[in-house]
Amino acid sequence: MASITKYKGGYRAFVIVDGKRTSKTFDIKRLAVAWAAAEETASRERKSLPEVERHTVHDMLTRYVRDVCPNKKGARPEKLRIAAFLRNFPLLADKKLADVKTPDIAAWRDARLAGFYGPDGQSVARVSAASVLRDIAWLSHAFTVAKNEWHWIAHKPLDGFKLPPAPVPRDRRVLPREVRLIVRRLGYVTGVAPQTKQQSVALAFLVGLRSGMRAGEILSLGRANLDLQKRIATVEHKTQHLTGRPRIVPLTRKSARLLRPVAHMEKCFDVSSASLDALFRKARDQMLIKGLHFHDSRAEALTRLSRKVDVMTLAKISGHKDLSILQNTYYRESAEDIAARI
Repeated sequence: MASITKYKGGYRAFVIVDGKRTSKTFDIKRLAVAWAAAEETASRERKSLPEVERHTVHDMLTRYVRDVCPNKKGARPEKLRIAAFLRNFPLLADKKLADVKTPDIAAWRDARLAGFYGPDGQSVARVSAASVLRDIAWLSHAFTVAKNEWHWIAHKPLDGFKLPPAPVPRDRRVLPREVRLIVRRLGYVTGVAPQTKQQSVALAFLVGLRSGMRAGEILSLGRANLDLQKRIATVEHKTQHLTGRPRIVPLTRKSARLLRPVAHMEKCFDVSSASLDALFRKARDQMLIKGLHFHDSRAEALTRLSRKVDVMTLAKISGHKDLSILQNTYYRESAEDIAARI
């Protein structure tokens, strides 16, 4: 029901539209009554429309951020990507779901790959195919949830959509000399509990090289999920919302030895993911080391472990279900190295 009240020499009309309270002021009461009646009529007409006509892409992504993202381990970066999508592509975001077609999504893909001018007139730099693929993943999932769970749409506009070619997998190995330089620069001494954030980064890097764990998994370690007697670590992972259980990582003897000085602590590493990345990059650049990422420690560890265990055991250690990813992305032994061993 609408309500009309006097307000500063005029009248303010209040109505509830689609569950949200909205208002507007007028000089004449007759105009306030007419506006309120028109808003209520429009609201009733919208409610009679099918879901696909009532909701926009913006509505879908807003609900997705509220209801789906919090259950994901990578919720924060995904929310930031969705916010950027809504900010940079308002015309697509304001489209009704019924009007969104595959060419609309293809145009968005091409704009991301080529660069574009945002709604504020500022140039937005092009991004890599890998970044676009990450955006396609959450966008496709949002349409899937809207179709299968909310029944907002009957089809996905990404059906028949051509994905950009995946980037060539990295083949960067981590050299022993580089490890020594970075650890020395960060001021860490093996066997001693870190006293600074820099030392924590160095220890995390060494643990990654020995265990094959991801940075987030390493930073989550503490006495509650670390059992050095059994040499296992119980860590959350990004698909835990699907599997319903954490990942149990078998630790090598060397990784267990590295963790022993901090295994009694509530949190083994007193450093955030952002700080770890920034401090590692700073030390790397100061040592004039080119092209090395913290995540390369995981691939290096799995490449070394592949010489000791079979592929199924290696997949159990790494947590990969898709063996092709393990082989093509994380196993980085060169043909020359393999030839030398056989």
